[in-house]
Amino acid sequence: MEHAKALQAKAQPFVNKARPLLNRRVMSLALVVIGVVLLGYVAGQYWGMYRSQKNLEAEWQRQAATVSVPGKAPVSPDQLLTRLEIPKIQVDAIVVEGASRHDLSEGPGHMKQTAQPGETGNAVITAHRDTFFRHIYELNKGDQIQVRRSGRTFTYEVTGKKIVMPEDISVIKPTNNPQLTLITCYPTYYIGPAPKRLVVFSKLVDSDGQPANQAAQAHSSVQ
Repeated sequence: MEHAKALQAKAQPFVNKARPLLNRRVMSLALVVIGVVLLGYVAGQYWGMYRSQKNLEAEWQRQAATVSVPGKAPVSPDQLLTRLEIPKIQVDAIVVEGASRHDLSEGPGHMKQTAQPGETGNAVITAHRDTFFRHIYELNKGDQIQVRRSGRTFTYEVTGKKIVMPEDISVIKPTNNPQLTLITCYPTYYIGPAPKRLVVFSKLVDSDGQPANQAAQAHSSVQ
């Protein structure tokens, strides 16, 4: 018995030294597992978004091919898809109707209570800062944004941008002129929920190759 206690006493310093090392290894392994799980989650989110965009693009192509075909039933406004193209930052995405968490997991979302792109009023589109709108902070006055909807092409020109707090709803209020407003969280590379919002404003300058003011006059004369 005394011999066993002596051996235990001699081994205790080695146990004391090994325990922190074992704890560090366990902690390192746990961090690696957490990192792999997070990467898998992010990859799954991006894959789901990519797949949704592919399906939406196929539907958008189908709508574009049938919009001018006689006898085809028109697509209801809430099902009509919009394509957003921003050449400067290489954005080409199909916009979904709505801005919920689920909607934005599929693509940029049009805020339902705002005007539709091309119409008179303030059309608002929002997207996550780590997906489609990652680089909208690079847009400057004069840059162009194109929206394709219902067989028509609307070209907007950036007029400015600003940073606001989330509760500032003035940026989504209706306007008297056709305007397109893009919104995302800010700062773009912030870790965790970003505290502010980046807003990019643009005005309609061209509709189907026709200056916006002439298009508006033509539309009024038809009515």
